[in-house]
Amino acid sequence: MGLLSFLYKSTDVSTSTEDQTSRLLEKFLSGYSIEVMPRTADNVQSFRDILPTGTCVYIAHIDGTPIEDMVRTARRLTDEGFQVMPHFPARLITGYNELAEWIARYQGEAGVNQALLLGGGLNTPVGEFKDSMQLLETGLFDGFSNLHIAGHPEGNRDIDPDGSDRMVMQAMKWKKAFFERTDARVAITTQFCFEAAPVIAWADRLADEGVDLPIHIGLAGPAKLHTLIKYALSCGVGPSMRVLQRRAKDVGKLLLPYEPTELITELAAHKERHPDFGIEQVHFFPLGGIKNSAAWVTENAGSAGRPASAD
Repeated sequence: MGLLSFLYKSTDVSTSTEDQTSRLLEKFLSGYSIEVMPRTADNVQSFRDILPTGTCVYIAHIDGTPIEDMVRTARRLTDEGFQVMPHFPARLITGYNELAEWIARYQGEAGVNQALLLGGGLNTPVGEFKDSMQLLETGLFDGFSNLHIAGHPEGNRDIDPDGSDRMVMQAMKWKKAFFERTDARVAITTQFCFEAAPVIAWADRLADEGVDLPIHIGLAGPAKLHTLIKYALSCGVGPSMRVLQRRAKDVGKLLLPYEPTELITELAAHKERHPDFGIEQVHFFPLGGIKNSAAWVTENAGSAGRPASAD
């Protein structure tokens, strides 16, 4: 009887832990966002079959993508009932007139009223803009309901080549002061990462510096290990790369796809212990495909991951 009692007790503890983790994930993933590109969106027959009602879908603007394709994708997502947040990469925009044209087309043809403003991937700007601060100063985004800016929990060598965060922090403080004069809802959407500790330290440092903007933490969805390493190297992901490096050395995990379960659970638990912690939502980079990322959320997030077509 003693052994049976122990087994039943162990089962109860295990079930209780799983239930607690499920509740944490459901709460933490509620209202998550995800991003697509026009070419990846074209491979999705129905977004309502994979994403929850009202999900915010970012549209990444990669160098060489025609604005027509961006606006077409935005219109499709809007028509399917989703919120749309296109990227506005400063270094890809030739100048004020082109920016005004993009905004007019997004608003007029797709009903867009929110945007992610970022520097963009080019080293040399194609026109007069080099950073998101210059985009904001045009005044063209006045009246937008949501404005997000990019964040880099592990630093940005393009801005701070010496590895510090001096210039990045200075820019964040400027943006915080700017947004105090706008009615838009504002947040920081970050680059993806693979380890909780650098994220927690970065978010706490922002708060200590008075930059108390909500954080939408960028996380990679399920993907093959070599795919993640490729993107991590090209995007400048720093300290948390060691998570992938350790995984690459583990023969038992080498061929298995990476899943963000452990990282999200750790961040969710930290948020539960510290309700004022700056992370407000999760933003997925579907590096292994948007269908795979959405399916993982549906499987792990309870009601927060239920597709719109299931409502």
